[in-house]
Amino acid sequence: MRHIHQIAMTVLVAGAATVLQSCGSSRAEEEESKKAAAEASAGAAVVDAFPLKKEQLVSNIQIPGELIAYQQVDIYAKVSSFVKKLHVDVGSEVREGQLLATMEAPELTSQLVTSESRLKSFEAIYQASKANYERLLETSKTPGTVSQNDLDVALAKQRSDLAQLDAARSASREITDTRNYLEIRAPFSGIISARNVSTGAYVGPSGKGSEFPFFTLVEQRKLRLVVSVPEQYTSYLKNQSQVTFKVKSLPNQNFPAKVSRLAGALDVRLRSQRTEMDVINSDRKLLPGMIAEVSIPLSGDVNTFAVPRTAVLNSTQGTYVIKVVDKRAVWVPVKTGSSSTEKTEIFGDVKEGDVLVKVANEEIRDNSDLKNVKQAAI
Repeated sequence: MRHIHQIAMTVLVAGAATVLQSCGSSRAEEEESKKAAAEASAGAAVVDAFPLKKEQLVSNIQIPGELIAYQQVDIYAKVSSFVKKLHVDVGSEVREGQLLATMEAPELTSQLVTSESRLKSFEAIYQASKANYERLLETSKTPGTVSQNDLDVALAKQRSDLAQLDAARSASREITDTRNYLEIRAPFSGIISARNVSTGAYVGPSGKGSEFPFFTLVEQRKLRLVVSVPEQYTSYLKNQSQVTFKVKSLPNQNFPAKVSRLAGALDVRLRSQRTEMDVINSDRKLLPGMIAEVSIPLSGDVNTFAVPRTAVLNSTQGTYVIKVVDKRAVWVPVKTGSSSTEKTEIFGDVKEGDVLVKVANEEIRDNSDLKNVKQAAI
């Protein structure tokens, strides 16, 4: 009985050892299988690539600009006087030649009356000397009646009186012109944007009362859009080029504009070219002084290379693209040009037909193996 018990215990221990050995071997095989599968998966990672080709990149840049009045003028008083009546105020729309203000200067009225009296006096003197000369000239046709000296003296007197009459006319005209400055008229059609005087104020070309302009007149139905274009983008804008812009007060509306004037030189401080564009503002939605966001189209050269932005690797060492050569990765240094939302221009040691990695990253090391490259057109 004891012998049977010993045999049973031996069989039980042997069976347990066999089971434990089998479990350990199974776990080791499973771990090795997982490791091999991971290595195989890493080695078979797919790298997307594309052939390089030349194409034209079309994009836009956003540059701030300012809307200013096409014409703007500060109106001052020409002569010292008092404001008699103001015919317009801030916000008044005026036409060219319209009366804006009337002033008064009593001394100019007195000077005008005096000059007119002097003018009439010299006209009478001239008429008398002229008649005298004509009578002597007619009488001198009878020989021996009038000496030549008397005739010459009469002619000289007539010419002297005519010169004095011309001087009196000029003086009277000058006073009349000065008096006309008592009426201020609009030099062009527009809107009164500022008024700095009131009725009864003393104004003049100098002294107190002349520190600020009478009115500020702006033309609003046509505006200038002024933009400082950076040096690298000056080649994209020419006369009559079309652009669009937005303003903060109307963010959902695009306004067209056309390039009308180019400075032709760079600002030495900003290194940019002043560019002006005419804007028709018939509905007066836009106001002078608004800040605009100008969208300038950039059409690149058709002989440049444009690649997806993901294909450009910006590392601490520089800017690169990754070229596939004989299933190996080669980092090629490049420079970038214009960019759009999806593509960017590159310049470097690349040529048409080169195969580049579509998504470049630093995990693809230089001169590393690329075992599974999937090439597709972009």
